[in-house]
Amino acid sequence: MTLHIAEMLRAQKRHISFHTPGHKRAGADITELPYSDCLVSPKGVLAAAERDVARILGAARSFLLTDGSTCGVFSMVDAMRAGGVKKLAVPAFSHPSVLHACGALGVEIVPVVQETVRGIPVQPSAEAMKTALDGADALLLTSPDYYGFFALLEEARRLCDEQKKPLAVDGAHGSHLHFTEHYAGKYADLWVDGVHKSLPALTQGAVVSANATWADALQSSVVKFRTTSPSYPIMASVEYAVKFPRNEEIELAAEEAKRDMGAENNADWTKILVPFADTGAAERFLEERGVYPEFNDGNYLMFYLSPCTKARELKKLVRLAKDLPRAEVAEDAPVGAIPMYGEV
Repeated sequence: MTLHIAEMLRAQKRHISFHTPGHKRAGADITELPYSDCLVSPKGVLAAAERDVARILGAARSFLLTDGSTCGVFSMVDAMRAGGVKKLAVPAFSHPSVLHACGALGVEIVPVVQETVRGIPVQPSAEAMKTALDGADALLLTSPDYYGFFALLEEARRLCDEQKKPLAVDGAHGSHLHFTEHYAGKYADLWVDGVHKSLPALTQGAVVSANATWADALQSSVVKFRTTSPSYPIMASVEYAVKFPRNEEIELAAEEAKRDMGAENNADWTKILVPFADTGAAERFLEERGVYPEFNDGNYLMFYLSPCTKARELKKLVRLAKDLPRAEVAEDAPVGAIPMYGEV
């Protein structure tokens, strides 16, 4: 498959730079030049890349982001606000960017109650979603969440259709799912992919997408929040990552590793969630041996995989974790207010 941005960068000739960036070294880190297209109004390689990404993700329009998923979340909330959304139903454990976007844009949050089980936030029930949606103009879910669980997207879609209200999904941790029925884009009107999180893109590489109904509104919102000086290496890496082939071998190996490690039975193969007796000691033990987890929340260590994870690396993790002690995890009460999800 053609990599439009990367091929443009490979084909460029050395030139004298009287333009930004200030390092003047040219190479792949360029600005928007006649041959490199313009992200604000793409007509060349960037337009071709966005068309390909939209087709792969099942969107009417997709927009490349070099500002991370946060830019995509702000763009989604702003597009819905422009479409008449004044109150947004938001699960209690949502990413801070959702809360910040609503606060900055004057959108009122209607909390969707979530509970915790074994110290892990549980995705909202259909009843909780309906209760909140009854008093809101739209629903924004997180799927998958940071702990590797999927929202009830099919049920959410049905509820939103019944009330003729839009469904947005923060799919920042689910870009690798576009091959599957669990992918946010199969259900949402607007959704964001944090491509750099679970696919081989450079940090801050992301995509925000919409169906035909919301594509124009999202386009208008994206230009408000997306940088006017986009990184071409990041954009090239996003296109590459979205077009990266599925690695079913490592997916199967991940599920086997979960069983071998006694991990929690979550739904997302990229997130191995393991309880340890003293997570601080376990984390230090692993780090001293060159293994760094994604997070330590005081109950669990989470190990984040991707299609680029090597089988030998996964085997090393299983071997090192095998003899580390486990413990009972802390139970928590139902959460009705909005905590800062992500501050774990």
